[in-house]
Amino acid sequence: MVKIGQIELGEFPLLLAPMEDVSDPPFRAVCKENGADMMYTEFIAADGLIRDAEKSLQKLDIYDYERPIGIQIFGDKIEAMREAAAIAEEAGPELVDINYGCPVNKVACKGAGAGILLDLPKMQKMSEEIVKRCKVPVTVKTRLGWDEKNIKILEVAQRLQDVGVQALTIHARTRYQMYKGEADWSWIAKVKEMQSIHIPIFGNGDIDSPEKALEYKNRFGPDGIMIGRAAIGNPWIFNQIKHYFKTGEKLPEPDISERIRVCKQHLIRSVEWKGPKTGIFEMRPHYTNYFRGFPNFKPFRQRIVTAGSVEEVSDILDEVEKTYSAGIDVLN
Repeated sequence: MVKIGQIELGEFPLLLAPMEDVSDPPFRAVCKENGADMMYTEFIAADGLIRDAEKSLQKLDIYDYERPIGIQIFGDKIEAMREAAAIAEEAGPELVDINYGCPVNKVACKGAGAGILLDLPKMQKMSEEIVKRCKVPVTVKTRLGWDEKNIKILEVAQRLQDVGVQALTIHARTRYQMYKGEADWSWIAKVKEMQSIHIPIFGNGDIDSPEKALEYKNRFGPDGIMIGRAAIGNPWIFNQIKHYFKTGEKLPEPDISERIRVCKQHLIRSVEWKGPKTGIFEMRPHYTNYFRGFPNFKPFRQRIVTAGSVEEVSDILDEVEKTYSAGIDVLN
């Protein structure tokens, strides 16, 4: 049984990664329904929480059906991160997660996210202060290091555990790699081989199929896997992986009726959370992902992204279902 503090996550948990503009409550809802064991909010700027910025505060929204869930924060100032952690904790998550992995320039080049990997003493001090401030478990998501000449993950894991961090997710790329190149999970195996490390270590990066999930589980020995981009438009991946682990057989891809059902559910949750105008607008990027690989979908997409009501979108989706269930093998 993998546990973070007193949070029981099963024998080999599958986690949904925190992704900016993706991992909101509507998306988390469909991932939870389809097998995600633990989820995280989008990352939230510490300064935004302290300023009571509306966008940052809205990211604190969590619902009982999502539990267990972690709120992820990022920032470059220790005191601001302490305050933000306290605000996040008041929202009632099971844990608070610190982002030490975001590689984008506007975050990392200011010393936040993966930028803190250039200052490990500060990283350790910041983590320690947040652990002291929080009653719930504190976890971290990070990368291997700044670049291939500065891979510090073994030292990072030890420093974080030493100050009370209770789980670590490792995206097995450097900051320099951004999201390109192959993730090097051999470093995750090296962390797991450290006799002094006893906290759960979760692996992240490149997991996009049940076969690869099982291969990496067996080869590198993580305590669980965090899935990010592969879940976009494909929340079924969590149950697909679990089924493959249990049986060695692949579940069939979701048919058009299942895709429409989940897409509609996602839309309804989005409208309930953000209201009709914003909810419909923020769903628009998801349609391309839900129907990726479907031949001649572009005309439907053009109509959906200009539709102004839930009813209009729903009617178009019904038309999509009728069209693609009429004998067309849309996935091959």
